[in-house]
Amino acid sequence: MPTYAYACKDCGHAFDIVQSFTDSSLTSCPECQGALRKKFNSVGVVFKGSGFYRTDSRDSKGSTVSAAPAASSPAPTAPAASAPASPAPAAAAS
Repeated sequence: MPTYAYACKDCGHAFDIVQSFTDSSLTSCPECQGALRKKFNSVGVVFKGSGFYRTDSRDSKGSTVSAAPAASSPAPTAPAASAPASPAPAAAAS
């Protein structure tokens, strides 16, 4: 069962109480019968390690690794010299 923190708006009395999820919120201060407000704190859950991210359990698309050795496929090479670009054809004058 969770622990909820309350604070009185009138006298400032703050306290914690263990309540079920189905229990209704408290509305009156046990000290002065004033109006209460529920305080919200940060969540006490920390996810550490692997397996908590969406990418931890998925393979990337198309990531099939072939068992062929790297030497069997030659690496692509850049052309040694490139031919000069030919000029664009001149537009025919009418």
